[in-house]
Amino acid sequence: MTIDTYATAHWKHTEELVSRYPAVSVDAGVLYVQHDNIFTSAGSAASIDLCLHLVRLDYGAEVANAASRSMVVPPHRDGGQAQYVDQPIDTLEGADMFADALEWAKANLAEAITVDDLAQRSAMSPRTFARRFKSTTGTTPHHWLTRQRVHHAQRLLETTDESVERIAADSGFGSATNLRNHFQRVVHTTPTRYRRAFTCSSEP
Repeated sequence: MTIDTYATAHWKHTEELVSRYPAVSVDAGVLYVQHDNIFTSAGSAASIDLCLHLVRLDYGAEVANAASRSMVVPPHRDGGQAQYVDQPIDTLEGADMFADALEWAKANLAEAITVDDLAQRSAMSPRTFARRFKSTTGTTPHHWLTRQRVHHAQRLLETTDESVERIAADSGFGSATNLRNHFQRVVHTTPTRYRRAFTCSSEP
C-alpha cells in the first residue's frame, strides 16, 4: 500500500483516522504537519498554532507575532512539538519566583549563562533553584535556556540576513555546529532550510 499523505489529529481520534483512511500516515505525537499543500493539526488549540504558522510563512514573523498578541496566545510553537507540551512558564503557579532571572536570561542569551547565575538572581542556592524550577515547570533550567536560544535563532533567521555563525554567537550557542545540532533537535530542520522557507514565502 502506498502512502497518499501524512497527517496528524487529536490523539483521541488518530485510531479512527487510521481505520478510515489506511493510506494516510498519521503522526499522533505532533501539533501540526504539512505534506505538500495539505496542512493538518491536532485539535482546536493546535489549529491556532497552525494558523499562526501559515501567517508566518506568508507574511513573516512580525505579522504573525502581532496576530498572536491580539489573540493572547504564544507566538510560535513548533509543529513537531509533542501534543503533551509543557505549560508556558509565565502561566504556572509559583513561577513568579523565577521571573526576574528568566527575563534577565532572555535579554542576555549571547552570554554564557549558568544555573548559578539564575539561582543568584533568584536569591537561591543552585541546588534549590534547579529543584524548584523542575518541580514548577516540568523542565530543567538548561532545557528551558536551550529552547529560548533556539527561538531567538529562529527569529534572527526570519528577520535578518546575518550569517549562521553570527546568529549562533548572538543566540549563545558559540558555534554554527552547536546551533545546527540544537536547531535540528528542536525544530527538526536545519537553520539554512528554515531560513529558505521564510525567504521563499516572502517572494512575490
